[in-house]
This record gives sequence, structure tokens and C-alpha cells, in this order.
Amino acid sequence: MAENLGDIEDLRQRKKSVGTVELQGPNGQTRTVNLEELSDADAELAAKFGYKPVFKREFGYLSTFSFAVSISGLFSTVATTFSYPLYAGGASSAVWCWLISGAGCMCIACSVAELVSAYPTCGGLYYTVSRLAPKDWVPSISWITGWLNLLGQVRSSVSRIQPITDTIQIAGLASSEYGAAQLLLAAASMGSNFTYLPTTGTIIGVMAALTVLTGLVNSLSTYWMEKMTKTYVIFHILILVTCSIALLAKCDNRHNATYVFTDVDSTSGWSPVGFAWLFGFLSVSWTMTDYDATAHITEEISNPEIKAPWAISLAMAFTYIGGFLFNIVLCFVMGDPADILASPVEQPVAQIFYNVLGKGGGIFFTIAAFFIIKFVTFTAMQSLARTLFAFSRDRLIPLSNVWIKINPITQTPIYAVWLSVFCAIAINLIGLGSYAAIAGVFNVTAIALDWSYCIPIFCKIVFGKFEPGPWHMGKAGYWVNWFACIWTLFVTIIFILPTVRPVAADTMNYAIAFLGGILIFAGMFWYLAGKKYYTGPLIEADVAEDESGDIKNGSGSSGEFPREDKKM
Repeated sequence: MAENLGDIEDLRQRKKSVGTVELQGPNGQTRTVNLEELSDADAELAAKFGYKPVFKREFGYLSTFSFAVSISGLFSTVATTFSYPLYAGGASSAVWCWLISGAGCMCIACSVAELVSAYPTCGGLYYTVSRLAPKDWVPSISWITGWLNLLGQVRSSVSRIQPITDTIQIAGLASSEYGAAQLLLAAASMGSNFTYLPTTGTIIGVMAALTVLTGLVNSLSTYWMEKMTKTYVIFHILILVTCSIALLAKCDNRHNATYVFTDVDSTSGWSPVGFAWLFGFLSVSWTMTDYDATAHITEEISNPEIKAPWAISLAMAFTYIGGFLFNIVLCFVMGDPADILASPVEQPVAQIFYNVLGKGGGIFFTIAAFFIIKFVTFTAMQSLARTLFAFSRDRLIPLSNVWIKINPITQTPIYAVWLSVFCAIAINLIGLGSYAAIAGVFNVTAIALDWSYCIPIFCKIVFGKFEPGPWHMGKAGYWVNWFACIWTLFVTIIFILPTVRPVAADTMNYAIAFLGGILIFAGMFWYLAGKKYYTGPLIEADVAEDESGDIKNGSGSSGEFPREDKKM
């Protein structure tokens, strides 16, 4: 990276201390960029990666770390996925599956951080394919990687629902927006002493309103997004710590350590019980995910090659350790698992709050979980909008000339934001028809997101073209990368299995059908249209000085060039 910055400085020392790069947009328009007028990060983006800087770099260390923490939403995500390990194998599944699966997730997170440090663009890991794979393979591999990642990003911005009925338990993955609506209405139900119980239609309506609110927040400038994001991690840690202390202090009938760490009690119907116990891994995978969300805002971070990977790795370490400890606390104070799983508000952890802390404490911490999950939706939609922008910059998706437009006032991709709102609401509407169908959709998109990470990681291992950035794992990276890929393959197998037996139409996991359909669609789209116009992410700029002293480059995108405001 130091050499790259040195090259940029060399460019700036050219004739009259001014170097220029001519960037060509997706529709053939060109624009000449004066490298002297750009910050180091923006100059590198133009000269090394062939991209024109269009975002203000407002994010510093604290706000970047807070953003990375917010994408997992530890407190609220555990609250909406805790029932899954309980159904799978009881208290021991909730505790030990987190410890084991979290190690695998940390390997993925560190592998992603290493790639983000080397290639900090808002295209994320999709872009890295252009640097890691053989040139002839780049278009097809990046096409699949991009579509898998985009699907996963849509999931992330609407993920983690947990409706529970008598016949089907979709505990874990689904929608953050849906989950936010559930938590808000659960608090309302507590306030009425459970005389009010929301219907599915009510949840969908509240979800849609909350999604529009998320879109309005993301329509603000990066300056305001950075200010809001910076406060999140402090609020989250305070809630997590105070809730844990309150639960342990107020609970009069705690389980003993033997029960918490050794109890195995599966109600899933799978045999042997040891196999059912493995489904507890899924709760962790749904919480410690979307590792590359921070990568999608690297063009809004000062010194992203250092701050972004630092934030990703530390945020996932916080989620790993904090989640493990919080699950232990919940297992100590939860009482009879059958009672909380039969909660009238369909939120077992919210029921624990109510049972242990009373009506006031239950409402307070359920509302706190609602605010935290709303922060998840704010940051997830910001990441998704930047993903749509980056993919449009490379003409990966239809109507690219629309989604790439930057609002001149907020300097953000407004059209991409509201496309994200539409997708979030549309996907959640599936829940009106079938919980089994929406569970399959979100299961397969979780798989898609992890695959979009491991394809570039696998390319890094196999093709040997990787050039590390300032944050890297050295020789240990090879083994960490391999374990990340193997772990993803293992968890994928669990994701596509039905979690309840015997299997019926309303308990079937349709993820494998959706996955096959998605891959077939992406393949057909590629052969019928994509390969005719898509050539892969923009490759490294071929910078050369012509006779007039100008520095030419034939790749890039269009738009305005705001000046950078560096933050610490």
C-alpha cells in the first residue's frame, strides 16, 4: 500500500505538479480527474482501482467500528434467534454452538478483513475477484459472486424474523425490519398485559412503515449517518451490560452451571439428538454475518485500508465474546424453556425480560432491542445502497444508469436507497402467504452471502495473485482462509436441511429449491445477456502519460468529485 501511495505522489509531481486521470463511465462519457485536488485515498481510488471518488470520507475509527458492530446487532439478534438452539439441543446447544461456530465465523471475518485492506472499494469482495482470479475467468466468477452478494445484502437489510406457530418454528433468519416490528409490537403487548396480540397483517404493516423510516434516514448525507452511527456502539454496550446484570440480580430461580453447560434437550424430532444439536450453529451464523458490510462504505472512510479491516475484525471479536457471555446469562435465567418458547408474543427473550424483570423492565429492554435492531437496518441499508451503486458502476445490474446517480445535495445514491426499500418490503410480503416460503428465501440468501465471501477467498488461496494490504495475517492467513471455506461448506449443509421432523409442506426447508433456481437464473442471464456487455469489475487503471503530459486511463465511472473531510 505504501508503494501505491508513493506512485500517487509520483503522479502528483508530474508537469506543473498536476497529474490527471481520464475516467470513462458506463455509458461512454469521460471525465478528467486532477489527482492533485484529491486526498490520498481518493487519488488511489482513481489511479489504482480506476474508480472516481463520489462520496465524502466522513467515517473515522470510532464510527467505522460502530458501523461494523451495528451490522450484527448482537443484543437484538440474539433476542430474535435464541429459540433456535433451544429447539435444537437445549441450553448446551445455545452455549457451546456459539463458542464453536463463532470460531468459524471469526475465520471468515478475518479473511474478509484481509481482502478489504488490500482492495478498499465499495464493491467489497465482489471487486476483489478482478485482482485474484485469472483474467479470462473474471467476468463469469465476478458475475456469480456479485449476484450472490447482492442477494445476501437484500437479506441482510431485511433479515432475522422469528414467527413461531404451533406447526412451524422459523427461529432465526429472516427480517431485521420484520424483527423490529415484532419487538415493537411485543412491547405493546406487554403493556396491555398480553390482552393485545398482533396479527401477521399488523406486523407486515408496521414492518413496511419502519422500512420507509429506514429509507428516509439513509436519504440523509454521509455526515449525519456518521454522527448517528458513532453513538450506536456505546448505547449497545451499555444495554448489553446493564441487561445482563439486571437479569442475574433479579432472577430468583437460576439454573445451575451443570444445567447451563450440559443440558441436552431437543424437541426438533431429529435423531440422534447429537445431530439435532448442530442446528444451534445457525443462530451464530445469522448473528455473525455480513462481514463485508463495512467494505461497502470504504469509499466513505478515511484511510480505509487500515480502518475498515481493523473495524471488521474487532467488531466480530466483540460479537463473538459478547454473544457467548450473553447466551450463558440467558440460559441461567430463562426458567423452563418450554414456557418461553410458548410465549404469547412469540419472542422468547422478550418473555425472559418480562418474567425476570417485570412489566416495566420487560418493556424497557424489549424497546432497547427494538432500537438496536433499527440501527442494524440503518447500517444494512446504507451498505446495500452502496452495493447497488458499486454494481451499477460496473453495469452488473439492469438500469445501472439510474442506480449510479448521486444526489447533489446529500452526495448519496438516493435511487439505490429507495430501490432497497422496495426490495425489503416486497420480500417481507411473502410472509403473508407462507412462513415456510419466506424461511426458504432467507435461508438461501444467508447461504448466498457466505458463498460470496468464500469464492474470492478460494481464489486467493488457489491462484496466488493476492497482494496484501497493511492489515494481513501473514503465513497464518493461508490456514485461516482454508478453514473459512470448509466451515462455510459445512454450515451450508445445515442451512438447507429441514429443522423439524417429520417433514411436511409447512415445515419443509425450501432453501435448496430456491438456491437451485437462483443459480439457474444467474447462469441463464449470463449466457443470454450478461456476457455480451459485462466484462467484470474495473481492473487496475492503466495509467500512462501522453505527449501532452496528461495521464490517461480508460476505465471508471461518472459523477461529481466532492472534497474529502477526514475524520479520526
